[in-house]
Amino acid sequence: MRRISYILTVIITATVLALVVGAVAVWFIYLPAQAAEPVRQESNVDTIHHTPDTLHHTPYTIHHTPTPAHMDEPRRTREQDTYCGPTRVSHPSVGTTAASDDGRIRLTLIDKRQNYGGPADTREPMIHSPKSANIHPDGTKYYINSLEGATTVVFDFVTNRRLSVIRHEFTQADAALWAPASGLWPVTHYTTRREFNTFTGKPVESTFSHGGRYLWIPYYRRSFDINAQDPSAMAVIDTRTDRIIRMFETGPLPKMVQTSPDGTHIAVAHWGNNTVGVLDISSDEPKDWHYTGKYIVDYELPLNYPLDVSVNRDSGSGYALRGTIFTPDNRYLIVGCMGGEGGLAVIDIRENRYLGRLTGMMQNTRHLVLHDDYLYLSVNASGYVQRVPLDSIYSAISRLSGTTARLHGLESCPVLTGARTLCLSPDGRYAFVACNNVSQLAVVDTRSMRMILTIPADSYPVGMDISACGRYLITTSQGRNDCGGNAVDIYRIDYAIN
Repeated sequence: MRRISYILTVIITATVLALVVGAVAVWFIYLPAQAAEPVRQESNVDTIHHTPDTLHHTPYTIHHTPTPAHMDEPRRTREQDTYCGPTRVSHPSVGTTAASDDGRIRLTLIDKRQNYGGPADTREPMIHSPKSANIHPDGTKYYINSLEGATTVVFDFVTNRRLSVIRHEFTQADAALWAPASGLWPVTHYTTRREFNTFTGKPVESTFSHGGRYLWIPYYRRSFDINAQDPSAMAVIDTRTDRIIRMFETGPLPKMVQTSPDGTHIAVAHWGNNTVGVLDISSDEPKDWHYTGKYIVDYELPLNYPLDVSVNRDSGSGYALRGTIFTPDNRYLIVGCMGGEGGLAVIDIRENRYLGRLTGMMQNTRHLVLHDDYLYLSVNASGYVQRVPLDSIYSAISRLSGTTARLHGLESCPVLTGARTLCLSPDGRYAFVACNNVSQLAVVDTRSMRMILTIPADSYPVGMDISACGRYLITTSQGRNDCGGNAVDIYRIDYAIN
């Protein structure tokens, strides 16, 4: 009996020691990784934790067109992976490459700018929760909106060297920048604030106008408006000097902004309350630009949040208006409804009225792109790319009667979950998608509507732009839940000769 008791004591003691050693090991490995890149940010919608998929591709020979000298041979560094709760935080190394199985397209990570550990030669302290990327039409530079940093950082396109930093901070000394109040966006909560135009702005998306001369950037909210219920604002930057030259009020919580094909109008979609604002920018003189209308998608969301306690405004925001695009004839404005009952809201610019919503697509539509007579949509939560012929759009619009009309002819391609920004190659052959939840970029062959390639990105990719030549892709990784993010990745795209 004593022998049995002794053996049990030894077993129990060994088990306890093993558990203690294991716990200490986890503490040393997991916690430092979890705290590696803290970043405070506005919350994200429909965040789904998912383990990244890995696709293996066979090597092949591909044609390379001439590239800038610094882009010929990518540097190779150690890939850094950490863990944030159940998800992997990915920091792919420069030199990471992936190709389609048929050998027709290859992506290579050739450079990056990150504000975390990593190589010193790619570290960039001004990158703070980067939300979007916009390459200037002349291909000389690109703009990164750092949402939590309240800055727009300008980089040289060839060298990726920082050129300037545009700070979105305003005082009474900037009063001359402001356009006259439109009367469309009344102050309802901070009515006693004497210096309403003294604030810091959080830049979200951007659009160029006047052939690239101006860049329009809406702010998620004014810094004092903790729950984004009062009018926000939008800055206009003169890209010749990279200085703010004009300011406009907007509705609550604007996210997407878009220029009409003929360059005469700017539309800004307000995530915060189901409204859209449209401005006339047909003049070459900024002082002549003005609002032409405010459009309500079905109903204007009432906003009655506290002034001293923050709430999550990325959820419970009605239709959560996001993707925004004008039809090629400049007649209609189409706005994606990422929340609520979903669909695509349609505004008739010529008749100056809201027509209703188009339905039939998957729920949680995030980004919209028009190319080659097709409208492409990214579907965030489930991870899809859909497209529909433009003729089907016009046909459905003709059947709108103030409520809804169903779209026909939709095609669907599964990619990876968290499909955010998408863009197309200049010839329309390939669609590139930032898949946020799995820290990957996906490539879709639009001829077959099949995903043919994935490549790792810094966690968690959200913004994206492609160069006019189609050879370079710039992505932003904003981070999530105080993990990942703070990175701009630059990829080279190589196409095989037909």
